[in-house]
Amino acid sequence: MTKILANISLIISAVALPQIALCAPSEEETTAIRQIEMQQQDAWNRHDAKAYASLFSENGDCVNVVGWWWKGRAEIETKLTAAYAFVFRESVLTIKDVDVRFPAPEMAIAHVRWTMVGARTPEAIPKPQQGIQTQLLQKQNGKWLIVAFQNTNVIPEMPFPQGPSASVPQPTAH
Repeated sequence: MTKILANISLIISAVALPQIALCAPSEEETTAIRQIEMQQQDAWNRHDAKAYASLFSENGDCVNVVGWWWKGRAEIETKLTAAYAFVFRESVLTIKDVDVRFPAPEMAIAHVRWTMVGARTPEAIPKPQQGIQTQLLQKQNGKWLIVAFQNTNVIPEMPFPQGPSASVPQPTAH
């Protein structure tokens, strides 16, 4: 019986460990993702839409901080070119923190905390001052590229209300 359990354990190790090892992040891969985020900061601060868009795969998606959905590297470059003309012409992006996980060998999820100064957004659009990006990156031909990008403004977290606000009118039953 002990021999059978030892053989089963050996078989499980032979099958499972290579799969686990494939998803374990190497320091080299984590560093590569963090370098992509520094390239993002650099391209943004040079207001270089082409360099910024080059961080995305050809068909990468970008949902920006106000919820506009740009599809593909070409559209990302076009929209950012327009944004850099005035709204973000003097903006400075600072990447504060990058957290990376690898759900699969050629896939990475990055959560990127950032701050920004100098944006001249219209009153109707929330001013981007600090936020979190969620990025899905894929290694393509030996290079990490962003395939999906979601950007969100953040406000300091506070406790959830424990009841209705006195200043918000409540619906009445008829």
